[in-house]
Amino acid sequence: MSTAVDALFEPFSLGSLTLPSRVVMAPMTRSFSPGGVPGDNVVEYYRRRAAAGVGLIVTEGTTVGHLAANGYPHVPRFHGADALAGWKRVVDAVHAEGGRIVPQLWHVGNVRRLGTEPDPRVPGYGPVEKRKDGEVVVHGMTQADIDAVIAAFAQAARDAQAIGMDGVEIHGAHGYLIDQFFWAESNTRDDAYGGDLAGRSRFALELVRAVRAAVGPDFPIIFRFSQWKQQDYSARLVQTPEELKAFLVPLAEAGVDIFHCSTRRFWEPEFDGSDLNLAGWTRQLTGKPTITVGSVGLDGEFLQFMVKTDKVAQPAGLEGLLERLDRGEFDLVAVGRALLVDPDWARKVRDGRQQDILPFSRDALTSLV
Repeated sequence: MSTAVDALFEPFSLGSLTLPSRVVMAPMTRSFSPGGVPGDNVVEYYRRRAAAGVGLIVTEGTTVGHLAANGYPHVPRFHGADALAGWKRVVDAVHAEGGRIVPQLWHVGNVRRLGTEPDPRVPGYGPVEKRKDGEVVVHGMTQADIDAVIAAFAQAARDAQAIGMDGVEIHGAHGYLIDQFFWAESNTRDDAYGGDLAGRSRFALELVRAVRAAVGPDFPIIFRFSQWKQQDYSARLVQTPEELKAFLVPLAEAGVDIFHCSTRRFWEPEFDGSDLNLAGWTRQLTGKPTITVGSVGLDGEFLQFMVKTDKVAQPAGLEGLLERLDRGEFDLVAVGRALLVDPDWARKVRDGRQQDILPFSRDALTSLV
């Protein structure tokens, strides 16, 4: 192995968290948990990645215990004795292979549609109310609603700690609930949770503080954020490094240990005048470890596969990524579709068997391997 590839498989430590490698499995919704309970197939799905050298698994989005948290069929819950027992089996299997695992805690917000499980009568919840043909399709959140959602995240984090998870990731990206508060287009509130970005960040800051209080000072909290949204792939929450710092430093002070910086293509500079990507800027501005992500290991970015297509993404070289990692631009590397289709991706990279890595197509989404 080259020195650069060695760097991808060096241990990483932060407080109580020690990872055997810098490879992170990115959170990817799979919808293979009927009733919200992860079964044998989910246990094996995560175990195989840990066995092949993934240092940290971030699970698919798991819904917190709020009536409107879910937006999709068959996604796993992170509340209820049955679901938590399923996740405990996942934790034990990953740990037995030497890996580490955190749940991604998720509330979809106003993305939820009437008719969605578990209670089809419940509309989406969001920063502001929305009506269609006289019917409330998004419930504008009151202070009581905000408090309830924050409590649900804190309880989920407490449960994660109790069943042996190695930390939690809070999903604050991609146009879901927390991000809906950040984004001026979706948060037009005129109270303390609206206004400028500082006001629009209040919900997230209160939530992170509540999670930190629930789990104590030593349990790692990862926060995933993005500029782009599923509603607008060209959206930009901040325009300058100064604005990014003003946005992220309060989150770090509230209790975030690691920032997971979601981009569509990891190699793209975030701001003019520098080659740093979003994870690089975040690390520089906050001093916190960061996870980079975005089309790692494949020659086509994920948007091509959001619709029905015959396209195939072929394995791509890692030279540019490894150079950035080696010079300390970021600390950890999240791999999505390449790991989804090929559970042995990390082992093959480590062993110099790139020619054996499997290509990705939409067919990979139809089963857990």
